[in-house]
Amino acid sequence: MDLGIAGRHALVCGASKGLGRGCAEALAHEGVHVTLVARNAEALEATANEIRKSVGDHVKVSTVATDITTAKGRADALAVCPNPDILINNAGGPPTGDFRHFDRDQWIAAIDANMLTPIELIRSTLDGMMDRGFGRIINITSSAVKAPIDILALSNGARSGLTGFIAGLSRTTPHKNVTINNVLPGPFETDRLWSTFDAAAKSTGQPVDALITARRNANPAKRFGCVSWHVLIFVAPCLNTVFKGE
Repeated sequence: MDLGIAGRHALVCGASKGLGRGCAEALAHEGVHVTLVARNAEALEATANEIRKSVGDHVKVSTVATDITTAKGRADALAVCPNPDILINNAGGPPTGDFRHFDRDQWIAAIDANMLTPIELIRSTLDGMMDRGFGRIINITSSAVKAPIDILALSNGARSGLTGFIAGLSRTTPHKNVTINNVLPGPFETDRLWSTFDAAAKSTGQPVDALITARRNANPAKRFGCVSWHVLIFVAPCLNTVFKGE
């Protein structure tokens, strides 16, 4: 698939594993120079090395091991990739559980990671994209934004806040060839999905295997999404350089 984005530069958050890694791999195979950001330096570098081996020397793969939810972390990432053409905002979901058990600090942490950090990164990169006449911003959130899940109270609240913000902002940028989209994936085979099942099993007393089987069978395809090839399918329409009005 040729999306016409070869030679562009992308900043990908949460890129050491899961959907973030899938996005980084897909972009690199499209010829995009990628900067991968995650907190775990060892896992991040392992991912970067695998991508480098698969795409060759014509694509630059950089890493920044930092906490992107902090001001320093964002500064570190933007120092390595100061003018991204493509920004992938992605973060692991906050803890699951009953909202009665979450204190203020946990709510603030969820909002910081899943709402305010994407907004801060957009604020730091959007005007440059508009000045250059090209930009693609993709926020990977969750299908729970449209169909909230009871044990995802922290995620439901923070991600819905980001969705509302983006709904307004995204209407102000297309005339400069900059698009902003939220992607709301359902259940994919990631560490986050398995941890959600573990939490559900503990709270309900049901076996993990039974919960996994029930969730899988509730999907029309009777399976979970596979990061390795699905990720380009749901991200590609947001990345293509041709869009209505251009």
